[in-house]
Amino acid sequence: MRRKIPSTTALIAFESAARHQSFTRAAEELALTQSAICRQIAGLEEFLNVELFRRSRRGVQLTEAGLSYARRVAAQLDAVERDTLAVMGQQGAMSIELAVVPTFGTQWLLPRLKDFQRLHPQVTVNLTNRTRPFLFADTQFDAAVYFGDADWSGTASHRLMRENPMPVCSPTLLDGQSALSAEGIAGLPLLQQTTRPYAWRQWFASLGLNVPRDMSGPRYELFSMLAQAAMHEMGVALIPPFLIQRELAEGRLVLALEHACNSDKAYYLMIPERKVESAALQSFRDWLVRQARDYSRESGLE
Repeated sequence: MRRKIPSTTALIAFESAARHQSFTRAAEELALTQSAICRQIAGLEEFLNVELFRRSRRGVQLTEAGLSYARRVAAQLDAVERDTLAVMGQQGAMSIELAVVPTFGTQWLLPRLKDFQRLHPQVTVNLTNRTRPFLFADTQFDAAVYFGDADWSGTASHRLMRENPMPVCSPTLLDGQSALSAEGIAGLPLLQQTTRPYAWRQWFASLGLNVPRDMSGPRYELFSMLAQAAMHEMGVALIPPFLIQRELAEGRLVLALEHACNSDKAYYLMIPERKVESAALQSFRDWLVRQARDYSRESGLE
């Protein structure tokens, strides 16, 4: 069955004209004549049976349909370009497209990847931020590191480590004290994390406390955002110390109270069942599980 897809030439001409809001500038960018751009876009409009631009003596302007289509076409052309460059860059080498929760990826995984590259120089690991589960079949990802439980349909899970977060804040909030009490922390603004809405409730419960406002406070999606907010004296944040080692070492953040809440969830490496036999993924899995096990043992996260 023939696909209902316009010519790539027409789409490229349309994307450029839409981005510049000008046929003339699109022609300059693509090294074509203005009349060639006009023909390509007219042919695309005929193919779609939709007006993409309004023409006037002042120039051209996208219609609502044209604006919506331009955004989608641009995203798809970018994706095709990325895939093309990836294939061109492989040249016989193996690569792993890894989705990873952002702060864990930048603060814990990236500093260790050099060791994996030394051991497996033929395998390239590409990282992309993802904070929530997704369908592997709908993406280009070969595996994912995420925080939660092992219940991800159609995957093989490999447990890495727990979080065990502690309350941290700017040293200014300690007001000269070495630490705060749990009741003192409860009286300060509590910085919340979007993906862990019950974190403070669980932390206070581990001390036998019931704090009515434990879910109140500004919400941030990433630990890196929480850390920045805490450093700017906006409140107290619950963050695993291993994700903010530099900030703690430099004194920009301090432990408000040295009490960790043992998390019931953990970081996992998730590999789709259809890819578990991949040699590159097996090498990466063995290396990552070993790194996490050794670090957990050294840091008391087991």
